[in-house]
Amino acid sequence: MVDFAVVPERTALLNIDLQNCFVEGSPIAAPDGLIILQRVNRLAAACRAAGILVIHASIVTRPDGSNLGVMGEFNPPARSGILNKGTQSAALHSGLKIDPRDILLEKPRFGAFYGTDLELILRNRGTDTLIIGGVATNVCCETTAREVAVRDFKVFFLSDGTATSDMGDVSAAELQRVTCATLGFLFAQVLTVDEMIAKIESRTRSAAV
Repeated sequence: MVDFAVVPERTALLNIDLQNCFVEGSPIAAPDGLIILQRVNRLAAACRAAGILVIHASIVTRPDGSNLGVMGEFNPPARSGILNKGTQSAALHSGLKIDPRDILLEKPRFGAFYGTDLELILRNRGTDTLIIGGVATNVCCETTAREVAVRDFKVFFLSDGTATSDMGDVSAAELQRVTCATLGFLFAQVLTVDEMIAKIESRTRSAAV
């Protein structure tokens, strides 16, 4: 199994779509959304303490639907306006802890690179490693993890810092397991939030000696 090093000044935490509609109280919310939110907040605090940049990405679309595109054909909730910029449903969840040093990133599609300046931000900072958490594991989180890997960034993917929902007759637990297995085989190092924090803190301690 791959074992990437953590170099704080070259690492960023990318929280995916911790918005109201994905965290709680909507048809597309992950059942474990609030649990994931708490874990990500804890990891983000450890990242900031170590000097790791924290980025909060959210998927938003134009209220007039002009940039919804084919995504709207597959996504009835998106067509209904649940992701429209400026709506309460598309806003970042109030329980998400955001620091003034954090970066907020809006994206029009599942992946965090398409139609955004994320790669410019990362390259400008000399970042070569991303930690990915959020919702949904097998949609926006996985899409972004693959985008990151094919751009030759190292990827840490959080097995219990991501969450999803049932899809058809496939359970959320099975989707979570298969997504993490696939990413861990070819695209990322898959860790729990506690393992990721321990890795960061170990690096910080060794650098202080």
